[in-house]
Amino acid sequence: QVQFVESGGGLVLPGGSLRLSCLASGFNIDTYAMSWYRQAPGKERELVATVSTRARRTNYADSVKGRFTISRDNARNTLYLQMNRLKPEDTAVYYCNAETGIFGRAAPLNYWGQGTQVTVSA
Repeated sequence: QVQFVESGGGLVLPGGSLRLSCLASGFNIDTYAMSWYRQAPGKERELVATVSTRARRTNYADSVKGRFTISRDNARNTLYLQMNRLKPEDTAVYYCNAETGIFGRAAPLNYWGQGTQVTVSA
């Protein structure tokens, strides 16, 4: 059974950093592009960043370019998101997923983990 377990969220001051992790199980991530999504209160889930199968390509939402870095460890079946210079508008629940469509376009599997809460506040 496909499962995603996200971790690493927390409360951080504006300008701070966090590193999120996502452990996938039930399938091998090395055949999928992988993405991070986020959902803020009252808003739709949005695609934040995508990394190709061998990490040769990445794609980021304009709102996080230059601040977030997506990476993966296929041997550990794990996805990461390094978030620097965090802003209050980055506050959301963050989720990971595998992509099934064109690179850079959201086409996630129909499975979602619990997500990890990131709160940026003074």
